[in-house]
Amino acid sequence: MVDNSLVNDPPSGVQSISDDNYPTRDEIAPLNFTESAGFRLVRRMNYGRWKRFWTFCQRHVGSLWIYLATYNLINVHGIEHFEQSEVDRPLVLVANHRSFFDMYTVSSVIFRRTKRPITLFFPVRAKFFYDNPLGWFVNLMMGWWSMYPPFFREKKEAEKRVFDKFSVRELIRICSFGHGNVVGFHPEGKRNLDGDPYSFLPAQTGIGKVIFEAHPQVIPVFIAGLRNELAKQVLGNWTGGEKVRVWFGEPIDLSEFYGKRNSVRTHKEISDFLMTKIGELGEMDRAEFSRESPAVAGG
Repeated sequence: MVDNSLVNDPPSGVQSISDDNYPTRDEIAPLNFTESAGFRLVRRMNYGRWKRFWTFCQRHVGSLWIYLATYNLINVHGIEHFEQSEVDRPLVLVANHRSFFDMYTVSSVIFRRTKRPITLFFPVRAKFFYDNPLGWFVNLMMGWWSMYPPFFREKKEAEKRVFDKFSVRELIRICSFGHGNVVGFHPEGKRNLDGDPYSFLPAQTGIGKVIFEAHPQVIPVFIAGLRNELAKQVLGNWTGGEKVRVWFGEPIDLSEFYGKRNSVRTHKEISDFLMTKIGELGEMDRAEFSRESPAVAGG
């Protein structure tokens, strides 16, 4: 959900909520009142009792909305890879990015089809979701506040990117420890609007940096068949829309990268490797579904 090229050599995360696990005065100073208030609100919702409450809502309410909009179309493969992952070691789901609803759909699948403890976080672009009260409302209604931490990527407001140093520290902390922590990430950094569902944008370095620092479990996910128009996507569930396919791969072994130098080059190698694994799932989807529907073939 976030443009990962914003990552800039942050220190490793801290161990608990404290003043050390909060933006410094210099980091938060560039934010305006609305952005600062939005950050403080969403941060509070992602800790302690509030986070447990919203996770309950995600599992029992939010996942139901998505299920009702996709149950006639959804096809899920490899969910056992997710369910069998270690609960006490954070897990990062790395997925291709083609629609606004990719990770919402994935979240519904993992909540409804597994009993594994799940505490979700979706790093997100701060624009709209943090600088507009309407964006706060969307974060609540669509993500139950899980679109956190925020990243500032607007070129016109480059001075706000200093805040991202905190966001990277926070993301590394979330990916380093925490019972049931699951982080949804798009290595491409933004939606790929190409008509070919099996094409990908270049991987950004940020996810490679986070994984190199945190050493989480990593599972690739390939998603296809979702539209960007909400009304048409929902109606398609009853009018014969394109099948929605979600493929979970086996955990990715990244040990070969951890002995390398902590550098942008290594981070890019990790990110590229992740996209290779996502692409392998895409080829599995192509082999199975392109024969069934010409619309899936792409190109």
